[in-house]
Amino acid sequence: MSAKIVPIGSSVRQSVSQKEWQARVDLAACYRLMSHAGVQDLTYNHLSARVPGEPNHLLIKSGTMMFDEVTASNLQKYDFDGNPLQDSPRLRGGGLVIHAGILKARQDVHVVFHTHTPANMGVSSQKDGLLMINQHALRFYKRIAYHTFGGFEFNMSQRDPLIESLGDMRVALLRNHGSLVCGRNIPEAFIEHHFLELACKGQIAALSGNREVTLIPDDVCAYAVTQIVLEKAEDAGAKDWEACIRLANRLDASFAE
Repeated sequence: MSAKIVPIGSSVRQSVSQKEWQARVDLAACYRLMSHAGVQDLTYNHLSARVPGEPNHLLIKSGTMMFDEVTASNLQKYDFDGNPLQDSPRLRGGGLVIHAGILKARQDVHVVFHTHTPANMGVSSQKDGLLMINQHALRFYKRIAYHTFGGFEFNMSQRDPLIESLGDMRVALLRNHGSLVCGRNIPEAFIEHHFLELACKGQIAALSGNREVTLIPDDVCAYAVTQIVLEKAEDAGAKDWEACIRLANRLDASFAE
């Protein structure tokens, strides 16, 4: 089944389903909130989501936009081969290799966030990776993958090695590169990325003092995971998501246009 291509100048909201429009609004809010938090690398990095009701299509920002420019309407829509389903250029680079690649390979994943920040690049470059050094890290105890840097993700030959490294995990640190957070829904991906970023910041802060640090014992880590990890997708991120949307609206409600 082919999707209708939406031409420039038409009303995107009137051209898509109500569920797709809501996904666009939620994904645009994530872009704006991350920009507000300082998670932005010029026009690089992307947050993407599978289109509700169209499992072989994704929403993603333009490769020429910064995070704080994204709105529900200007998110672009593609199939997993990079073909545009709106009047826009073909999907290329990390959008095609990372985002379309993971969504195509992992039917249990509906959202993919990839970012570069000083904290997640720093921890990804440390030999031991993410340490159980603070309570935020406990969310990722035995739930994080690592991918060896093989150059910029510009070429399709780099797609399969990344998917193999991710395995059945939903969170990965890309060595010497950044972070990758996959979610079953948009709130889950946003909240997981938030806590991974705090865990990385906390680790960098602790190790910067040139003092001996205390790691959390494995038995405590295992117990803590049972306290916080939610199995139901509909519950993931739900506690904080409404507050995040309120913040996005306070900052600039144009994300929802």
